[in-house]
Amino acid sequence: MNQSSIYAQPPLEYIAPNFNPWIWRGVKTLLPLWLQWQTTIEEIEGKNVEQLTNLYQQFQAGKIRFLMAFRHPSVNDPYCMGYLVWKLLPTIAKEKKITLKNAPHSHFIYDRGIPLWAGYRVGWLYSQLGGTSIQRGKLDIPGLRSARELFVNGQFPMAAAPEGATNGHNEIISPLEPGISQLGFWCVEDLYKAKREETVFIVPIGIQYFYLSPPWKTIEQLLSQLEKDVGISPKNHSLDPSKLYERLYGLGEHCLGIMENFYRQFYHQTLPDISEQNLQERLQKLLNVGLEVAESYFNLKPKGSMIDRCRRLEQAGWEYIYRDDFKDINQLSSVDKGLGDRIAEEASLRMWHMRLVESFVAVTGYYVKDKPSAERFADTVLLLWDFVAKIKGENPLSRPQLGSQQALITVGDPLSVSDRFNEYKKNRRQAVTNLTQNLQDALDKLIVHS
Repeated sequence: MNQSSIYAQPPLEYIAPNFNPWIWRGVKTLLPLWLQWQTTIEEIEGKNVEQLTNLYQQFQAGKIRFLMAFRHPSVNDPYCMGYLVWKLLPTIAKEKKITLKNAPHSHFIYDRGIPLWAGYRVGWLYSQLGGTSIQRGKLDIPGLRSARELFVNGQFPMAAAPEGATNGHNEIISPLEPGISQLGFWCVEDLYKAKREETVFIVPIGIQYFYLSPPWKTIEQLLSQLEKDVGISPKNHSLDPSKLYERLYGLGEHCLGIMENFYRQFYHQTLPDISEQNLQERLQKLLNVGLEVAESYFNLKPKGSMIDRCRRLEQAGWEYIYRDDFKDINQLSSVDKGLGDRIAEEASLRMWHMRLVESFVAVTGYYVKDKPSAERFADTVLLLWDFVAKIKGENPLSRPQLGSQQALITVGDPLSVSDRFNEYKKNRRQAVTNLTQNLQDALDKLIVHS
């Protein structure tokens, strides 16, 4: 959201699903053209799609309910999920002579914040496709109620990204949020109360992207541009991965130094001597400081993981911008409105620190070093581009395209939530934790290491 457009507004409204089959058919038809026009994805391959096809057949026969829990490394993941369900699945059903009563589709859960940066039309479109919105940082009663209802009674299976947001890594999974597991147990509970016998599953779906040709030249060019942005003069332009890694490491170290000095000088933060730490330790301490700067403004105490803290900060900022006491905004005096706008601007500026942090919560100091593939280089260089773009105030949607890609979508073995229900009745929190870890492990096993 452009800083100049920040102003106090009425509270965010929940966006209810309003499935429109005509809109769905139109989007389904246009998807291949959209992939060609808006992405670098030239090929999409599905693995083990027959298993998902069988699950759809059982769903349509009223035997099961299930949710597809998909990996979320990229903003292109929803397009890939659409292609899986709308294109690959019917093709496999035809080849394997698996009869489906209706054309496959899914309801899905999406972050209420997406229409804020992508435009209100996206919220309308998601609603028309059967999606339901959720605010991640608070107890969103309407959103949770809708998701729970769709899981139990929706005409389609569900889909959601348990990582909660893109993490920019093809081969690292962020810690999963527990909400998907909780929805699964609620579904079993609601079916039991309704004396229905469907079995409930969560189906892990892996999504990865591979360059059709390693884009070393465009990686080097982007690295050169980033070095220029932060004030480094590159010593050479070799495409040798070992030389590129030296430059990448140097760029990361330089960016860390810039931000450490920034927080020391302007936010009076204490950061340890760099000689006593490695790059990963420095990064983690810097991320913690960035969150603390934002939390101090909103009077929040650090609690939970970095992802948890990011979500709480996001919600706190929204509550300063989208205000309950601004529901009837036309009745406010110009002074009250002006003060509200100043608070909204400041809240957005404080949320900026959190936005920097959330881009790096999955970053490690060894991702590229352990395996210097073009994919891992690209993941890391693009994350650094995100970082620089946020500092420069550029549009994050204008991310560079490094080369043509293939998407690989892998359907994992379904996890039965119903089989875990007795465990849930004995200790709900532990059962949710265990299922979330099982899902994390299942998604991790679907990663193909390039």
